[in-house]
Amino acid sequence: MHGGRTKKKYSEAFVGFDTAKNKHAVAIADSGRDGEVRYFGEIDSSPATVAKVLGKLSARYAKLHICYEAGPTGYGLYRQVKALGHHCTVVAPSLIPRKPGDRVKTNRRDAVTLARLFRAGELTSVWVPDPVHEAVRDLVRAREAAAADLRKKRQQLLSLLLRHGRNFTGAPIGAWRIGAGSPIRGSSTRRNSSPSKTPSTQSRMPPHVCAGSTSSSSQSCRAGRWRR
Repeated sequence: MHGGRTKKKYSEAFVGFDTAKNKHAVAIADSGRDGEVRYFGEIDSSPATVAKVLGKLSARYAKLHICYEAGPTGYGLYRQVKALGHHCTVVAPSLIPRKPGDRVKTNRRDAVTLARLFRAGELTSVWVPDPVHEAVRDLVRAREAAAADLRKKRQQLLSLLLRHGRNFTGAPIGAWRIGAGSPIRGSSTRRNSSPSKTPSTQSRMPPHVCAGSTSSSSQSCRAGRWRR
């Protein structure tokens, strides 16, 4: 009994999470066209707090449907919700319907909008990779970032050499390797007698670091260490 009345257990609820690093904004939409849509509040993003909140909601609703936007917080929340036995959907942010001219964006409004649209079936889900696929994706992205950084540092080094009258005419830039004959290592070992023409350590070192990172990630990709 609650205030002289039996506390009603509703059939299902649609819960929208506006996720962030430290806090999640949560809104709930009761089932049915005329069901209430209300803001639940902000909760800590820790798994323990999320489990506690979902436990309270599951005591009131027979079935929970949870959704949140795909973003930098990753898929940890999705896997936790699924492990707790609830339905969870990760939503494509670019496909969320928005009213023209509606530019006001707050955590509360976003959570309420997610819950309301989720109940109406107007949200589009994204494919959620399993941990193995996610690890491979992270590795490939890390290699691409390291390769792009390496190209940038190589060009910076060529520009540095050119500014100091050393026009490199050796192997093409794409064929550079770290070794005894490498222009990177060669430029690092040479010294200039003029202090104004001495390349800084920061200008010389990044190519070594970038090349090493790219080489390591490339070997991991080829080795297929993620395979079961």
